[in-house]
Amino acid sequence: MKLIGQQKAVSESDVLKALGVQFDLPFQPTLSTEDMNTDFTEKVNIQFLKKYKMVPHATPTSACIAVNDPLQFQALDDLRLILGCNGMRIVLATHSAIVSTINFAYNMSQDSAEQVIQDMHEDESSAILSEIEETGDLLDDTSDAPIIKLVNLMFSQAVKSRASDIHIEPYQNKLKIRYRIDGILYDMHTPPRHIHSTLVSRIKIMAKMNIAEKRLPQDGRIEIKIADKNIDIRVSTIPTTFGERVVMRLLDKSSVLLKLSDLGMPPDRLKAFDRMIHSAHGIILVTGPTGSGKTTTLYAALSTINNPEINIITIEDPVEYQMDGVAQIQVNPKIDLTFARGLRSIVRQDPDVILIGEIRDLETAEIAIQSALTGHLVFSTLHTNDAASAVTRLIDMGIEPFLVSSSVIAILAQRLVRVVCDQCKTAYTPDEESLRSIGISPERLGGKKIYRGKGCPACLHTGYKGRTGIFEFMVLDEAIKNLILKTSDSNSIKREAVNQKMITLREDGAQKVLDGITTIEEVFRVTQQ
Repeated sequence: MKLIGQQKAVSESDVLKALGVQFDLPFQPTLSTEDMNTDFTEKVNIQFLKKYKMVPHATPTSACIAVNDPLQFQALDDLRLILGCNGMRIVLATHSAIVSTINFAYNMSQDSAEQVIQDMHEDESSAILSEIEETGDLLDDTSDAPIIKLVNLMFSQAVKSRASDIHIEPYQNKLKIRYRIDGILYDMHTPPRHIHSTLVSRIKIMAKMNIAEKRLPQDGRIEIKIADKNIDIRVSTIPTTFGERVVMRLLDKSSVLLKLSDLGMPPDRLKAFDRMIHSAHGIILVTGPTGSGKTTTLYAALSTINNPEINIITIEDPVEYQMDGVAQIQVNPKIDLTFARGLRSIVRQDPDVILIGEIRDLETAEIAIQSALTGHLVFSTLHTNDAASAVTRLIDMGIEPFLVSSSVIAILAQRLVRVVCDQCKTAYTPDEESLRSIGISPERLGGKKIYRGKGCPACLHTGYKGRTGIFEFMVLDEAIKNLILKTSDSNSIKREAVNQKMITLREDGAQKVLDGITTIEEVFRVTQQ
């Protein structure tokens, strides 16, 4: 079977169907994990199942053992003996379906981090330094060292919870582990205070950092695989009064790039934004605080315009998404590869489109503007509260107003709001004061329902699941360009843009509340100045 598969003469499914006829065994193309019984994980080693490509598959409606190779008689007999289920029927399944089901079962059934923390003793926590080697898949790591188990569980639980960051925070008498989920930090675990140094050492070893240096900030990187997800983890440590504080940013490299239409942009602004990103030259800025989805929006724009006829080059810190057909440069201050220096080299590479991760200083801003004025389309980000403030920021950096008005063609300000959980959303009647806080008048409400989440297991009892964007899109037309030449006051520029029918962040958020997508509290939280 392996030889036939390697020669790719027929598909694996066809081979299994033929084997099914020969051995009188049914072929099951998919293995559902819904309501699947994972009790077998306490009795059977994960490596055994992966080695022999088989998995017990019991649901409320059926029970079987799925195998990829029906000739593994001895291993099958051993599994039946361990499980005590001689009568369980055998089905054939593809290798990928079996591995996926194994990963699901062991991921779902791993000990809880709380249980591992309770099992920890001071004498055990020092065993970390002897067990350093990493396995390919984190779920395959069956190490008994409690600290290794805790770190592995911490990562797998964070991925399962859709966390973007993990914080390890030492205080005088306690240690806190917090996860950032949908932009909000939640307290997840409080391990014993004495394991702090051992826990940090384990993470530093994984990130190839200096475990002896505890007085200086350090940065490192960990690459792990959890089931079918490749996770890139950026690790940052800083010394505090009570020990080293660790923050880890999780990037799922296997996640699919979003399309522009998936960002939550209303159709009218989506059409205008799509038109601007197809411009021949000029600067398009995306603004907002850290973690507001600026890079995701820029990559959605790049993937929209990416084709073999144009040359796209990016310079970022860090490179968060991999994109085919795009040359991506990672900023490296250690060798003096800064945004400005990299950008100078990029313009000599005959690019049509340039993406600059962030305009941080005058030098980078000047080269970006020169690039736009010499026929390049430039995308970049700025940390400002709204679209109009981006103009003020550039002028404050030292850019002449006439250069801003002649190079910048559009500015998109954005925030991320949490989406009300579909499983537990309920309608309610908010008071007038709450509605007015985000600019909804009783007339505009017009009998529409406002929703919020009660909290359920699907949304980790938060009432929210996932996030979407709210947007403020300012196109620099002649009126706004003329105003920039006279004043850099962001309030005056914003007033003029609103006169030109620009929808503000809060107005867009209010519409998403009326559409039942998010809540009043969320919009107020992300748009208050």
